[in-house]
Amino acid sequence: MTQETLGYVRLEWTCRRCGGKNPGPEKLCVHCGASIDEQEQFELPETQEFVTDAEELKEAAAGPDIHCPYCETRNPAGSTVCKQCGGSLAEGVVRESGHIVGAPPITRPPAEPRAAPRPAAPKVKELPWYLFAGIAALLLICCAGGYLLARPSKAINGVVRDVSWERRISIETLQPVTREDWRDEIPSDARLGTCQKKLHHTTQSEPGTSPREEVEKVCGTPYTIDQGSGYGKVVQDCEYRVYADWCEYTSQEWQEVDASIANGRDLNPYWPQVSLASGQREGERSETYKVDLDTEGKPYTYRPSDADEFSQFVIGSKWVLSVNALGGVTAVEPR
Repeated sequence: MTQETLGYVRLEWTCRRCGGKNPGPEKLCVHCGASIDEQEQFELPETQEFVTDAEELKEAAAGPDIHCPYCETRNPAGSTVCKQCGGSLAEGVVRESGHIVGAPPITRPPAEPRAAPRPAAPKVKELPWYLFAGIAALLLICCAGGYLLARPSKAINGVVRDVSWERRISIETLQPVTREDWRDEIPSDARLGTCQKKLHHTTQSEPGTSPREEVEKVCGTPYTIDQGSGYGKVVQDCEYRVYADWCEYTSQEWQEVDASIANGRDLNPYWPQVSLASGQREGERSETYKVDLDTEGKPYTYRPSDADEFSQFVIGSKWVLSVNALGGVTAVEPR
């Protein structure tokens, strides 16, 4: 969030001797003459007004006061000797500052526009108990599966009973396809459809925008920060929301309309013949291989990664299967 300064207000302090209220900048109690202790805090008065005098604004922004180590008198920031006793302030106590002392003031400086308040946070709806139970069960299943997969594979002797393969070539043609995207990301040759403003991103600093973007400045409730000098700085946290055009568009894209497929139950896979009509082209090629093996316990299926590996699985050949705890074949070796 970007912190914006709205202005400065006078705080107040309560005299520890007589209990009287004093304007923050006053160094001595206006009722009895006592000074404020360095541990005593400034407070936000019931009625607050922004400081407008130029000289007083410099004083408000100067920094925290310094308490004299000899007479405890408050001195303005930057002082080197005490205005009351003339002692050196080299060992003086600098007042604490930076903590929040209160809510926003009633009025704002005329030059500052009123920002929209931040919406209240939505109430969190409690989830039903059975949803938590379902999540717990799912986690238990995942843990059990992970444990089984982590267990070492066992070796099983097997014999090739059957093999099969399939090779496929996609056939594509250009067709109109409707999609959605940010207007600046849409291909130049696409046909633009309807658009609507949508939140694109948020940023902490005021952004530079294109002609089609809109910026909304969203600020939270102002608050006052103690400056340690009897003044409070009124600030608010803001962010900028950038809205851009989110549009439908239609473009010509290659889409699968058919496929040529060859398959068999031997060790001689081949690619199918492709017959293309006008405006069509060959698309992606894919191939799958499957080997069925018999063992003393149960049948297993292994899927070779390519044709070269597949060609080794002659019907009746013997292999050693590595089988994991879930019953999947992870590897095979000739026996």
